[in-house]
Amino acid sequence: MKSSLLLVAFVAVVPHALFAKAEADQPNVILVMPDDLAYGDYSCLGNPVLKTPSVDAFRKESLLFTKFHVSPTCAPTRAALMSGRHEFKNGVTHTILERERMSLDTFTMPQMLKTAGYATGIFGKWHLGDEEPYRPESRGFDEVYIHGGGGIGQTFPGSCGDAPDNTNIDPTLWHNGRFVKTEGYCTDLFFDQALEWMDERRRSKQPFFAYVSLNAAHGPHVIPDEYCRRLGDEGVSDGLARYLGMVENIDWNFGKLLAKLKEWNLEDDTLVVYLGTDNGGGISRRIFDSGLRGGKNSVTQGGTLAPCFVRWPAGGVPAGATCDALTAHLDLFPTLAEIAGAPTTPQIQRQVEGRSLLPLLKNPKAEWPDRTLVHHTGRWKTGNAARSKYAKSSIQNSRFTLVGNEELYDLEADPGETKNVIDEYPEIAERLAATYDRWWIDVQPRFVNEDAVGPAVNPFQELYYEQFGGSPSAEDLKKMSRHLREGDDEAETRAAKRRARRASKAGGPAAD
Repeated sequence: MKSSLLLVAFVAVVPHALFAKAEADQPNVILVMPDDLAYGDYSCLGNPVLKTPSVDAFRKESLLFTKFHVSPTCAPTRAALMSGRHEFKNGVTHTILERERMSLDTFTMPQMLKTAGYATGIFGKWHLGDEEPYRPESRGFDEVYIHGGGGIGQTFPGSCGDAPDNTNIDPTLWHNGRFVKTEGYCTDLFFDQALEWMDERRRSKQPFFAYVSLNAAHGPHVIPDEYCRRLGDEGVSDGLARYLGMVENIDWNFGKLLAKLKEWNLEDDTLVVYLGTDNGGGISRRIFDSGLRGGKNSVTQGGTLAPCFVRWPAGGVPAGATCDALTAHLDLFPTLAEIAGAPTTPQIQRQVEGRSLLPLLKNPKAEWPDRTLVHHTGRWKTGNAARSKYAKSSIQNSRFTLVGNEELYDLEADPGETKNVIDEYPEIAERLAATYDRWWIDVQPRFVNEDAVGPAVNPFQELYYEQFGGSPSAEDLKKMSRHLREGDDEAETRAAKRRARRASKAGGPAAD
């Protein structure tokens, strides 16, 4: 559908101008985000198979945002979280091929919180660049305990890739500038390290920001047998049981974190955000899809809706309440800036598009002007950005969503997006299309990674062999081959088919 309307300005909403919180009022902040879960991968949200008692109990203590959106895939969501603006404006239009790297002029969430006196730590998945200038220690994190690439053990052409031969069990992890060879299961390790670091910070009386950004339940679905035995005993297939076991293990670790906060007497003064997924899920949708259309890599509601739970008793956040306002990941940056009392700057004002959620945290029914959110999967083949304007794209307001510039859905009447009503509401479609056209023009100058050519060897592999000796295997060198990076469409298609076959055998989604 072509728009005949004049283009309208895409107005960014910046954080509140006054940050007047006293340092004594600053809460600790913990943001926990699993990877690749579906919206309904929690028993409190209707899943008939999973057991998630920790999140279920947390639901009763927190405010649940029911119309909270993330991006369709992994690195894009992380870029929006860290910047408060759409991922494309950070140069992140893919999850690999140098296009997962967050532009170096982005002022990040941890950098902002450090200006307010916070200690900052990341535990788990970064996925916004593995080369030194892009790594989290260069982007505002004091404590870094991560894997490389988009998934543990993954290797891709260019800079995106993990340490060689890595796996979820006993992984090699990057800790403050050195690799450490660990013993244990990845999610347990990430939570344990986060708790140890938080304990040190509380003893030193310094407010902290802990970003527990998990790789689970992203594939490969490698997990100790004891973590998924219950599901197997109940007749769940092995591949699905391993995925669901990863989810239940996240829940168990989250419960351990909450118990520690209670033990440390930090429950009231700690703002805990549990963002239920970084994008729509895949494998679990076969048992429960929440009535939503699509999953990971899609721009329909099943690809971008994420349950977001927020608990902060001292901040007056109501327990057991819900908020139905149209909200998104890019709102967390300005929210934390206001709560922490971080000084606003011209750079932040130019960068941040999100809105502070603080009014809704105080009153879930507070006035919240309508807005538009743009979803775009990106992931176009190298050199195809200009031809991918409408490919896997959507723009929505609180009631309607325009998908691919051709399908319009009334989300109030049809949350599952089953009936195209574009002929009934042509003026709505025209307005959304005009706003999308303006947005597309606006983001073009920010596509800074489209022609980037990465190194011949993944930086994490290079660092690993520098520390431990040895050199990349022939198989890994083949995976890092330049032919994919240089836009060999046939090679990309073959690689995608291979990933899909491997994922099908393992019972998980293809790859990031």
